[in-house]
Amino acid sequence: MKAARSRPPASGTVVRCTISDRNGRVEHVEVDLAESPLAWLRSHRGSSGDALIEDSAFVAGERFRRDFTIAGLMARTTMNWDALGGPNDRRQSGSGGGLVVTDAALAARARVTAALQAVGPDLAAVLIDVCCHLRGLGDVERSRGYPSRSAKVVLRIALAALARHYGLCEQATGPAGARLRHWGAPDYRPRA
Repeated sequence: MKAARSRPPASGTVVRCTISDRNGRVEHVEVDLAESPLAWLRSHRGSSGDALIEDSAFVAGERFRRDFTIAGLMARTTMNWDALGGPNDRRQSGSGGGLVVTDAALAARARVTAALQAVGPDLAAVLIDVCCHLRGLGDVERSRGYPSRSAKVVLRIALAALARHYGLCEQATGPAGARLRHWGAPDYRPRA
C-alpha cells in the first residue's frame, strides 16, 4: 500500500492521495482535511510521536466512505431531483417507478456490504458513524455509551480490520493465502 500526498496537508485544504493496493490497482482520492475525522486523526500525533491512525487505516476509511456515498446510503435531507430526468437516464422499479439505481451504485452497495460483513457488526457501527456520517469521537462515545477516550481504540481496531479486508496491510493474505496447499515438505513425494 502506498499513499502519497501531492502537496503538504494544511487545515481546510483538499489533499489528493494516490492509492495503490497490493494487486496494483491505483486510485486517486481527494480529502478535505477540515471535513474528515480520519484526516484529523492522521494529521495528529500520539504520545509516542506516531500518527493516531496508520496510512492504510486512513485509506481504507476513505475508500469505505467513498463507496458508502456512491451507494447512495446517506439519508436524504432534500428532494431527489434526479428522478425528473428522462426514462433513459435511470432504471425504473415497477411500472413507471422513479427509483434511480446505477451500476456504480449497485457495485458500491455490494462493496459496502462485503466490508461491513468483514469487520463484523460490533465494529461496523463505529465505521459508519466516523467514516460516513463524519461524527467526532466524542459524539460516538456519548451516543454509544463508550467510556471516555475509548472510541479511538475501537475505531483503530475497526479500521485495521477494514484495511485487511481491502488488502491494504502487509499482514493481509486474503482467502487465497489462507488455503492449505499440502502438508509435506518440498521433497515429500516419492520419486519414480
